Parts: sequence; structure tokens; C-alpha cells
Amino acid sequence: MYTHSKHIVTAGVALEKAKSAMIMIHGRGASAESMVPLAQYLQIEDVAIFAPQASKHSWYPTSFIEPVELNQPALDSAVELIDGLVKDIISAGIPADKIYFLGFSQGACLSLEYVTRNARKYAGIIAFTGGLIGKDLQMENYKGDFGQTTILITTSDPDFHVPLKRVKESAAIMEKMNARIHVVAYPGKQHTITNEEIDLANDIFFKDTVNN
Repeated sequence: MYTHSKHIVTAGVALEKAKSAMIMIHGRGASAESMVPLAQYLQIEDVAIFAPQASKHSWYPTSFIEPVELNQPALDSAVELIDGLVKDIISAGIPADKIYFLGFSQGACLSLEYVTRNARKYAGIIAFTGGLIGKDLQMENYKGDFGQTTILITTSDPDFHVPLKRVKESAAIMEKMNARIHVVAYPGKQHTITNEEIDLANDIFFKDTVNN
């Protein structure tokens, strides 16, 4: 039921002409097609965009802070799908340190879970409202060194789906794994992506990449 097929929407420049890649991961109930237009608000160029599609529009069935067993086998399937996509991009000539991740809500959680299980130098991680997955975080799952990769996690304070405590707990783990962490909690923000968050992502990641 929750085995994810390899349906990936592409946009941006062709991979063979790209200088970097971005993996955009949608939230629960959304679609790959709904994530791709977000890229037009980012100050990026020469980027190949990949947006994988979750089966039944959900990467895993229950809340990300439920016991991991309740989200299996969907979670493992989702992580495997992202891992396969990353390997395909690297095989095409874009190294890991030129791959960005951008996710929202459930997609932000999956983005953070994948990169922390596979920590290395990436181009950057943008997690709009998310945290690491599981009722109790299993430290043995998290391996590698981020090599000073910049990771932005934004959220609401409070957020109905994502407790701020989990955001901070996740950020602390990644920081210990040599990531450069930015956590921004917006008081009373709706569970959506705001213009302010887009502007922040542009300032942190992309302001020096265009018109050099």
C-alpha cells in the first residue's frame, strides 16, 4: 500500500547542463507537481529540479512523532526512493555537495531524516516545518559528517503537527554531526510556507549564486 514507485517530476535545466540539483519533497496530501512551482521564488539558476511523488500523496501513514514501526514499511520505502534519486544524480555528474534538498512538513521531515542518516557535505538543506522522525530518536540511525553543510529549519511556534521541542532536538543532533544550523520559529505562523521563509532561504543559500 505504501511502497513508493519511482515517479519523479523534473523541472529547471536539463541535468547534463546543470551546475547543481535540487530535490523537492512534498508534504502529506500534496503532490510533486505542487512543489515544483516553488522554485520560481528561489534565486537559483542552472539547477536541475527533481520532485518525487509519494504513493497516495503520503510518505508514511501516521504522525512523524509516532513510533517508527507504525510508519513502516512506508518510511523505509521513502528513504530508499530518495537514496536512489541521489545516487542517480551523482551518477549523472552532479556531486553530493551540489545537491540541495527542500521539503515542506512531511517532506521536510523526510528530507531531514534522509540527510541525517546519510550525512555528508551537501549544497544545503531547507526544511520548512519539520524534524527527525520517530517517537524516540534512534541515534544509531544517524551516521556521517555534514562537513559544515548549512541546514535551515523553519517552523511555527506553536505548530500543530511539528513540536518545537522536536525541531530543536533534531537541530542539536545535526549540529553535533558538523552541520551549520539555522532554526527560526515564527510565532503563530500558519502551517504553510510563507514569503518570509522563502526570503530567508534566498538570503542564506542563494543570494550569492545569481549574477556572479
